[in-house]
Amino acid sequence: MTEELEKKIGHKFEHEAILRRALTHSSYANEEFARSEKVVLLSNERLEFLGDSVLSMVTTEYLYKTIDDKPEGELTKIRAQVVCENALYKIAKAIDLGKYLLLGKGEEHSGGRSRPSILADATEALIAALYLDGGVEPAKHFILTYIPAMVETARNGVLFKDYKTTLQEIVQKSREETISYAQDGEEGPDHAKKFHVTLYINSNPFAEGVGRSKKEAEQNAARKALILMGVEKEEKSEETGEDGN
Repeated sequence: MTEELEKKIGHKFEHEAILRRALTHSSYANEEFARSEKVVLLSNERLEFLGDSVLSMVTTEYLYKTIDDKPEGELTKIRAQVVCENALYKIAKAIDLGKYLLLGKGEEHSGGRSRPSILADATEALIAALYLDGGVEPAKHFILTYIPAMVETARNGVLFKDYKTTLQEIVQKSREETISYAQDGEEGPDHAKKFHVTLYINSNPFAEGVGRSKKEAEQNAARKALILMGVEKEEKSEETGEDGN
């Protein structure tokens, strides 16, 4: 099955163990360890960290070389839209990445193969695996298969809403004000976790956010802050009349 994925991404892995690790969710690694303590499987979490940096580097270089009519601030906004969780999820769906993931039983039964946060993280891990196996060129080739079209959409309008960047731009107008995010905790089983985040302005708690990933929780906290400031409108659910988030 990995050969099928290799054809989709245009790279034959010399070290298949790296690809397997990129596809291994923590829920699967934990279950395998619990089944036999002699078996230690590494999940893709550390690869996500590396893949995030590689994605940012390649995207930044592309923007610098192809867009010469936008200032630094505009380029930063475009980059934020094309490297966000929604964008990574879109890439994952394009190659049906969920089909190849190794998930624990709980994640499998709760729809983990189609969960945006899991697919976005796996995409970052896959980018890191390409980088480690073949250097920057295969990672760059994969990224640039999808990023240019997203960049064009972002230049002509809004690809995905990035509430954190919008809030940062507003707050930065006053040099005395600063923004920070702190995770307050998490709840639920591994396959259905919810993360709680508090957004601070000048060290004062200003808004809270909940999400299926830390990134999503931070975005929701930023969105609520913008609603409190009157920048964003509060969307109402047709069924409950409550905030849609």
